[in-house]
Amino acid sequence: MKMHGRIYATGKRKEAVAKVWLKSGSGNIIVNGKPLEEFLGGREALKLRVKWPLMLTKQEGNFDIEVKVLGGGFAAQADAIKHGISKALVEYAPEFRSILKPAGLLTRDAREVERKKYGKKKARKSPQFSKR
Repeated sequence: MKMHGRIYATGKRKEAVAKVWLKSGSGNIIVNGKPLEEFLGGREALKLRVKWPLMLTKQEGNFDIEVKVLGGGFAAQADAIKHGISKALVEYAPEFRSILKPAGLLTRDAREVERKKYGKKKARKSPQFSKR
């Protein structure tokens, strides 16, 4: 969705929801008011995961990205941001779809935490069985 010269997209993963705004710029990624490096700290793998859609489409220094992300842990938030950036890039240029879709970046990862069942210790773990 395009509004005020920016492209908006939403990315999701587990409990994390990322609202992504993409606009032409110099390659700054701001997450919850902090630069990406400060937000993710020393987690290099997660930083790479967030930048992956930009690297695949060769757009690393072309966009300023502003993100608001809520819920989940750092890994889920990074994946939600990645999903949102991918959707925004396709909104910006539909030809990027043929690059991002085969890499699996436009598909929402539907895996969620399974609920705990009564009579069990966790979702599937049973109490210890005693024969006598």
